[in-house]
Amino acid sequence: MLEGGQKGTLDITEWLLWFLKCIEQAIKDSEKIFAITLNKSQFWKKANSYVLNDRHKKVLNLMLENFEGNLTTSKYAKLTKCSQDTALRDIKKLLDYNLLQKNPSGGRSTSYLLT
Repeated sequence: MLEGGQKGTLDITEWLLWFLKCIEQAIKDSEKIFAITLNKSQFWKKANSYVLNDRHKKVLNLMLENFEGNLTTSKYAKLTKCSQDTALRDIKKLLDYNLLQKNPSGGRSTSYLLT
């Protein structure tokens, strides 16, 4: 766009429109990043009022990032390299703290989301 504005006429309207679109996109991207950061900050402000072990912190951090799917006891156990029983106890504690909530579907497909 800049090269096109330098060659030919001195009309830089197209370049200005392109530049303003770039600024607009940068502002939108910044707003998204700020919203994510603010959300994480508010979550950890609440979470830090509870006693959390290293496994809790690891999984919660992963869930606040680009976590794919929902959390299950199997995923928790694999992520933290602990037994299924330990994973279930840890998840129960996070449910008690209201940091996680159970998905409506239960049974063998029980999964959890951040509150």
